[in-house]
Amino acid sequence: MGRTRTSGITSGKDGSKVVNKIHQGQRLFARLGKVSQVEAEQWLHQEIERRRREAERATNRRPLFAVCAARYLTESAQKPCAEVLAYHIRMVLPFIGHLEVRQVHDGTLEMFKAARYKDQVTGTTINRSLEVVRTILNRAARVYRDETGQPWLDQAPPILTMEAENRRLPYPLSWSEQDRLFPELPAHLQQMALFAINTGLRDENVCGLRWEWEIPVPEVGRSVFVIPPVDHKTGKRTKRAYVAILNDVAWSVIASQRGRHPEWVFPWRGHRIGTMNNSGWQAARDRVGLAHFRVHDLRHTFATRLRAAEVAKEDRSALLGHVTTSMPEHYAAADVERLVELANRAIKRHEIQTVLKVAYG
Repeated sequence: MGRTRTSGITSGKDGSKVVNKIHQGQRLFARLGKVSQVEAEQWLHQEIERRRREAERATNRRPLFAVCAARYLTESAQKPCAEVLAYHIRMVLPFIGHLEVRQVHDGTLEMFKAARYKDQVTGTTINRSLEVVRTILNRAARVYRDETGQPWLDQAPPILTMEAENRRLPYPLSWSEQDRLFPELPAHLQQMALFAINTGLRDENVCGLRWEWEIPVPEVGRSVFVIPPVDHKTGKRTKRAYVAILNDVAWSVIASQRGRHPEWVFPWRGHRIGTMNNSGWQAARDRVGLAHFRVHDLRHTFATRLRAAEVAKEDRSALLGHVTTSMPEHYAAADVERLVELANRAIKRHEIQTVLKVAYG
């Protein structure tokens, strides 16, 4: 082998060329065969340029959306909404999980939206998923950093276009539908659903109900649950606690839950449940042909049964935790006793069945 005019390129007696060069700490080696000096030099320059571009891409590369989503989910593991967040992340990962965070925008989300609409979900549900995507992108831009201190997303994330929302009308459950649905639910969800449909508590309040909120009312022979303002929707706005009144069915559910957990009234495997709207709930309602029935409709059902039983609007508002001007924040024993009696009207099937049939077919 003899040297040529270009360092790192040698030529054999038969005219074959070999490249063997150290460039920026990397060895470039190739047996090129019988090529000209110009062709050998061209190969060397192209290889150096190829490696330069590859190094530049590696320097500029940002983590995949799936990596950012996993970090966000880990950080949110102790939040009450962790299970809901996991659900929405599972929905979007097949479509954008393989993309770098800077590649996520309206265009790359179109296939996700189309697939969800094909599954017959609403714009509202799609928007909940998009809100989670938006949160992850914001954290990639503002919080998450690599080992050099650079953000995972080097500019503010794009504004994601939300879908038009057509909110579903409330769907109060009939007694026959309740009799079909509840036995299909897993045992722990049966108890939670029975409690929700007899108190009107929202999903997050049932899942997050704590024993420390229970206040005995000896004169009535049962308790109420006083939910702090920060832990229920209306209270966050009004700064007033929500006194949950228990009718006879709800009280029996509470009795069956005692001793299961020191903190949570409705635990699952020793932990707080994130939402009733999980795979067990969805599978049960699908089996009985009630795929459109939402967890929040349990609250609507309670309200509808109270109205059908001719409970006055102000009393319905008190039982549902709405803002009222005349009811005190904490009820005296006489108030509790009266409201328990009114709440019990919601369990008298025969008295309100006809009204429900007329009102909702």
